[in-house]
This record gives sequence, C-alpha cells and structure tokens, in this order.
Amino acid sequence: MLNTDRWEFSNKKSGNLNMERYKKIIPKGLRFGILRMLKFIPDRTMLKIQYRLKTGRKLSLDSPVRYSEKIQWYKLYYRNELMTVLADKYRVREYLSSKDESSLAVKLYGVWESPEEIRFEDLPEKFILKTTNGSGTNIVCTDKSKFDENSAKAKMKSYFRQSKAYAGREWAYYGIKPRVIAEELLTGDINSDAGITDYKFFCFNGSVKYIIVDTDRYAGHKRNILDRDWKDSGVECQYPRKINGIKKPDQLDSMIEKAEKLSSGFPAVRVDLYFVAGKIYFGEMTFYPFSGYVNFRPDNFDYKLGSEFILPER
Repeated sequence: MLNTDRWEFSNKKSGNLNMERYKKIIPKGLRFGILRMLKFIPDRTMLKIQYRLKTGRKLSLDSPVRYSEKIQWYKLYYRNELMTVLADKYRVREYLSSKDESSLAVKLYGVWESPEEIRFEDLPEKFILKTTNGSGTNIVCTDKSKFDENSAKAKMKSYFRQSKAYAGREWAYYGIKPRVIAEELLTGDINSDAGITDYKFFCFNGSVKYIIVDTDRYAGHKRNILDRDWKDSGVECQYPRKINGIKKPDQLDSMIEKAEKLSSGFPAVRVDLYFVAGKIYFGEMTFYPFSGYVNFRPDNFDYKLGSEFILPER
C-alpha cells in the first residue's frame, strides 16, 4: 500500500506548481494512458495521491470537511445507478423527459456508435460534436465548407481512447457507453469569439446555493462565483473574475427552479444551463466538478461550500 502521508509538499502552491510541471512534461493523451495502467492501485489510495499532487494538501476521507474532500468521498462511496444515465450526454435526455423538461434539450442532429459512422452530409452548416462520456471532448464546426472531417474523426477516436473516468476514479462515468452525438451549435448571444455564457448551478439536496458564471470562454476566460441572489462572492477559481460585474439573466428565477427540479434527490450535483436568445437550454449534470481537485481563492470558500454538502450515510 502506498503511503501518501510521506509525500512532502510545503503548501498547496507547491502542489499546483508540481502539477503544472507534470502537465507540461507529459502530454495529455500519455497522461491518461499512464493512469489507465495504474488502475490496479486501489481507488482510495489513488485519490489521496492525486489530491496531494493537484492541491498540495493531504486528503481526509474519514472526516472530510472541505468541498474538494467531499467530492473524493462521493467518488468512493456514493452509488446511485441513475448517476450513470445523467452523466451520459445522450441518455440524459431520457431524464429530462421524465421530469417534463424535454424543451430544455439542445436540438439533436445525430448519434453514432463510433466516429467512423458520423454522417457529415446530414449535418447543417454549424454544429457541435460531443462524446457521450467525456468532458472537454467537443469539436465545434462554424463553417462546414472549411471543416476537416477526417481530422474531426481522428480527434474523436483519440477521445474514445481516453479513459477519464478511471483517471479521476469517477464512478458515475464507468458504465457509460462511448458514442458521438451532434447537436445544434448555440450562438444566440455570441459576441465576437467570446462564446456563450455558461451558468453552473451548484445544487445540494435539491437546493441551489451558488452559481458559477463562465464568460468570454474563448477570449480571456473569466469566471465569477455568485450566490442564488446574484451577489458576487469575490471568490476566484481557476480563471480571473470579471471585475465590472455579470449581467443577471432575465429568467434567473426560472433557471434556479429548473436546476433544483433536476437535482432533486442527490446530495450534490452541478447543473449547467445556458440562456440564449430568451430561451433556457440544458448543458449537462456533473457529479464531480473539477474532479474535486480545485483550489479556491480565498481558501475558506472550500470549507463554506463543503458545509452545504451533507454527505449521506456510507
């Protein structure tokens, strides 16, 4: 058994520095390959190693207090078969239908078992390709006449080979069948290359507590964390804050209502929504945001968010 207590890190900053060096030295695809080969290491041990590497902190699983710690506990001990359906970017549509929220779904153009089966001839001029079991495995087409189909297929094949679930030991993704879907490309409120605004609702036992708002995704990514009353917390997470404030969406109350409806029954889940051209769209449901490897500034927000996360009986 590996003893992570012997690993020496002066503080969380040094852990982040080691992680950045690690990312630069080892390419992303190779990192996932290495992590797949390390599947024999017990989950509990691997999570302790990864948490120490990525946050610079020792992980407490027996008495977790921080939000980032409780996410690791969640990976290990919380089991609900519905999570696999909700984490699947195609099958989650079944759940939306069961909640009478099918209207939130982005228009679907096609679903295929493998990248080789994609029928580009059936797709419109603009679309987005996604893997059903991945995160950050999207390919955007804004002009079909200039779109490299072979390159897109090759990239999708590489995404299929990446086992992110095992990399982060994220149980909810283990049973998802990898497929490719094509959806409508939402551009209703796009401004230059900034991208659409992404609203991430942090829900605990069916109640929205905080909202992460991502803006300018492709032009100087900004991220603000607000409470449900749209008061900015001043907390930074991965990206700098937009200092001049975030415009409150016209249908915020309705977005909160829908996020709470979809999250009902789960101790914790993040519900991502978009608000484009006066309409609310569903993005995804995420049970392990940031895979739990996150440092907030100030650090006490990790405890504050953790206090909202009431773990169920093991």
